[in-house]
Amino acid sequence: MAIVLDGSNLTVEKLVRIARYNEPVELHPDALVRIKVCRRMLEKKIEAKETMYGVNTGIGEFSEIVLNDEQVQEFQKYLIYNHSAGIGDPAPAEYVRGAIAGRINVHAHGNSGCRPEITLTLIEMLNKKVTPVVCQKGSVGACGDLAPMSQIALLMMGEGEAYFNGEKLPGKIAFEKAGIKVPGLQARDGLATINGSNLLTAMSAIHLYDINRWLKQAEVAASMSLEALYANLKPYDVRLHEKRGFKGAVRSAKSIKKCVDGSDLLSGKIKIKVQDAYSMRSTPQVVGAAHDAVKHAKEQVEIELNGVGDNPIFLPEEELTLTGANFQGSPVSLPMDMVGAAVTMVSVLSERRLNRLLNPALSVGLPAFLTKGAGMFSGLMLSQYTADSLIVEQRILSTPASIQSIPAAADQEDFVSMGMNTAVKNAQILDNAYGVLGIEFMAAAQALDFREFSHGRGVETARKVIRKHIDHLDIDRPLYPDHTKMKEVVKSCEILNEVEKEIGDLE
Repeated sequence: MAIVLDGSNLTVEKLVRIARYNEPVELHPDALVRIKVCRRMLEKKIEAKETMYGVNTGIGEFSEIVLNDEQVQEFQKYLIYNHSAGIGDPAPAEYVRGAIAGRINVHAHGNSGCRPEITLTLIEMLNKKVTPVVCQKGSVGACGDLAPMSQIALLMMGEGEAYFNGEKLPGKIAFEKAGIKVPGLQARDGLATINGSNLLTAMSAIHLYDINRWLKQAEVAASMSLEALYANLKPYDVRLHEKRGFKGAVRSAKSIKKCVDGSDLLSGKIKIKVQDAYSMRSTPQVVGAAHDAVKHAKEQVEIELNGVGDNPIFLPEEELTLTGANFQGSPVSLPMDMVGAAVTMVSVLSERRLNRLLNPALSVGLPAFLTKGAGMFSGLMLSQYTADSLIVEQRILSTPASIQSIPAAADQEDFVSMGMNTAVKNAQILDNAYGVLGIEFMAAAQALDFREFSHGRGVETARKVIRKHIDHLDIDRPLYPDHTKMKEVVKSCEILNEVEKEIGDLE
């Protein structure tokens, strides 16, 4: 069944289904009516020669220059040419598809002023899997993602490049093969296609979806390490966290308790400490804080996905044109900077538990570096080095981009969000986080192999999944294949899926 885009009900989950899993989309009939009504109003205003930014004026510093009738018809083409100014490698297809879906949802409000042919062509591009080639770098996140979105708009003129059936083609050829008619660009059409923070928002939505699942796996990994370290499990009692009141911590404590349910550590048979180190007993508070950051960012991203990110906007019911800055990416980039820092924070916590598993002074009787051949063998000693190198890169990337504005356009655009930089660096932070968590999973499984007691059902399920891919380290071997494989396993969410099958959904 197609996902209906009406301007109001696009969620992170729906966007991922469109962008990653190629689910078809439809434009709500009422949305099409709104788009047509708005376009009729705009055309009347053009005929009346009302001055409107980006319709019959230049843009940026040239906004005071009024265009004549002939220039109005040609301006949109040159606008798109000028703004197709990105650089470097193409963005992944799911990011571009997400941006297109977001732009359609903006148009669905009927405040953008474009012809309905533009919106319907974007719908066809998604459904027929024509994905524009879009340089990921070049946007400053205001006036929206102009450079990358312009490479999408090039296809509206039968130009640019696109992927179709796995082949990179000239845009016109891709449209012909897919059976899509080139709509061309008339007054306002170009700016209405590009003038919003749609790519950085789509990327952020996809990242939030993946980070939520990564955080759940961080709780599974923590549960394994806690059992291997003979943790005192009182700090994971939900009642403790309910007294403080942070919802993320309550959620995290519940997940950890689910994973360790059935463990001998809960029976009193095993001697435990009165109090463990912070890296163990603070796990619900730390991971919980990350959950809360993700929740806030998701709320902001979904507001943006369902809002009107245009300049100007047109209000047909009042026959009014309003100029402003709804393209500004700061409402997304600021919370997403916090989310990037949160992922780094949880990765640091993971590495600290890894350290306790490896260090014989801290590991409660586990063999040094989890090898029985100490001296001849080094076990997982070097795995910590790899995790540490990834975390240092995460820390560097956790510097907020939302405070890094550089003025442009002769200071007409003198504050920009740099939200695309936030999105790009968050992708790398998350990629590193898969590796860090994969190494903790490896070490925790190795440690549990040395412990002779009944593990929690979730913990044991996770250990068995890991052992499907990575053998116990009996004698030293090159570890880079294991590290890389575990990173892939974490990214695939196989561990999470199997654990949730066994013990139910982690919240």
